[in-house]
Amino acid sequence: MKRILVTGGAGKFATNIKRYSEELGYSVLDPNKKQMDVTSFWGCERYFYANQFDFDYVIHAAGLSSPTRRHEKKPTDSIQKNIIGTANVTLHCERFKKKMIYISTNYVYPGIDGDYNEQSELKPFNNYGWSKLGGECAVHHYKDSLILRICMNARPFPHDKAFTDVISSHMFNDEAAKITLKLLDEVGIINVGGRAQSVYDFIKDYDSNIGKISVKEINDVRVNLNSSMNIDKMKRLLDEKN
Repeated sequence: MKRILVTGGAGKFATNIKRYSEELGYSVLDPNKKQMDVTSFWGCERYFYANQFDFDYVIHAAGLSSPTRRHEKKPTDSIQKNIIGTANVTLHCERFKKKMIYISTNYVYPGIDGDYNEQSELKPFNNYGWSKLGGECAVHHYKDSLILRICMNARPFPHDKAFTDVISSHMFNDEAAKITLKLLDEVGIINVGGRAQSVYDFIKDYDSNIGKISVKEINDVRVNLNSSMNIDKMKRLLDEKN
């Protein structure tokens, strides 16, 4: 039986990790912020020490993701939660010999040409991408780790309009959670996502009432126009497990 600690337990992705883990018969710990504040070294230290015999894997999903504007207007939050928080969790995975699975993003890629593979140039388009890449730098220092660069959306989609001119490798967060649990024993870096398409084309298959919007209609958010990923490695690994 796999024993998992998942951070960011209040989020939808982590909620799905807990749901599917229980269906698989795995045990799950999901401490809230009061129980384990990832931005605090000693907060992590206390929780890892007290529960060190109750888990073998850490799925680190805690952090600041959306709204993207917040990363630009208040970058200190990005640094604290996505970089320092990830470094703290990684340090304790190394100290207590736990497998580290870091939930990163396709936003670490330049977001211009698309079809990025795991060896492509890393040049984030905005502060959110830079903060997640900062987290990756910490995780890279620990050999027993896995970085999953995931492109995921919430289900149901939280907006009434979707971009027609923003391309990426979309999947819903419940699908991403299932794949994450299948890849727990891998190491290195894996792109996780679906086929490349616009946000609108992805969402309309699930919500026929979704409206259209173009990036040309907004001016206060920096958007990656094509952050689609090559997911051949993910497909091969999943095929091997089936």
